[in-house]
Amino acid sequence: MDLDLTYPAVSDLRLRARRRIPHFAFEYLDSSTGEELQAKRNRDALDAVLFMPDILKGPIEPEFETPFMGQTYGRPFGISPVGMAGVMWPGAERYLASFAHQARIPYGLSTVATRLPEEIGPIAGDMGWFQLYCPSDPEIRRDMLRRARDAGFSKLILTVDVPDDSRRERQRRAKLTLPPKITPRVIWEVLTHPQWALGTLKVGSPRLRLPESYVDTTQARSSLAHAGHIIRGAPDWDTLAALRDEWQGDLVVKGVMCPKAAKKLVTAGVDAIWVSNHTARQFEPGPASIDALPIIRQAVGPDMPLIFDSGVASGMDVLRALALGADFVMLGRAWHYAVAALGQKGPAHLMHILTDDMKLNMAQLGVQHFDELANRLV
Repeated sequence: MDLDLTYPAVSDLRLRARRRIPHFAFEYLDSSTGEELQAKRNRDALDAVLFMPDILKGPIEPEFETPFMGQTYGRPFGISPVGMAGVMWPGAERYLASFAHQARIPYGLSTVATRLPEEIGPIAGDMGWFQLYCPSDPEIRRDMLRRARDAGFSKLILTVDVPDDSRRERQRRAKLTLPPKITPRVIWEVLTHPQWALGTLKVGSPRLRLPESYVDTTQARSSLAHAGHIIRGAPDWDTLAALRDEWQGDLVVKGVMCPKAAKKLVTAGVDAIWVSNHTARQFEPGPASIDALPIIRQAVGPDMPLIFDSGVASGMDVLRALALGADFVMLGRAWHYAVAALGQKGPAHLMHILTDDMKLNMAQLGVQHFDELANRLV
């Protein structure tokens, strides 16, 4: 099978993933909150970022290696942390961490992943970033930081845009629980997706192993009331200050949309700011992330490292974010569509899709380097 002819875009991987995994798993990965108006707003705003093509520039051979926060990455994009990744496809965390190490791109492991940092850290190597939903108990927090550090994670991502749950109505209708609660509906969904079922049988039922190591796990809970939610606190500025003291590596704050808050984060000593609206999963009536990006860049100045996510679905979207002030771009859903669609072959194929799309569009724009993109904005 020629993957480039069969699955030429992220949307094709999404459709195949939907066929290959149970309904409850797809709904968790694919859904936003409310009527999903912010997801549409993210997409519409990205599509509204236009460039003026140029001509007679000769051969264009872009350099994709990207220095960022003291490391050189193979591309200007990486793999965002996605909770419960092993529900989307058995072994997803291992597949993605291994690929990230091979391709030299960042891999973010979520606090609510289905594998432990001790397992995934050595696989990701120096490409591993650890994402923290900050526990309310400082002793648990410090122990999580220790485990992440000992496992080899070099960067800490504090997610700050989840002060409480969101409704996520599609997830509620899908009735996903962790561990999966055995009901006739779940049995039917599993039996009608045999590759997912066999893979899950091989690696074990998906569990939130890190949070569960700190709580009682005798009762199945919904995807909106699992162990990760039970231990999660509501961090404040004092929490950030404590984390800054306790974590000796790079500290990234994810989920920033407010320019005033971004300026305060610079003063607080964080190493990078991650502009994101949680891909429309938390709060519906907010602005599109791509609209917030240039405003935050203006607020924090040219030297503060900025990461961008939320709705990125192509190489062109990566270029849009770089043009509007991002230093680096992360994708979450797309990588998990790829793994669910194609297993171990998925990440490499998605890398090809994104890279080729960037290269061909840069040829149309007549630019060799990412720092030339802003000059071609309409």
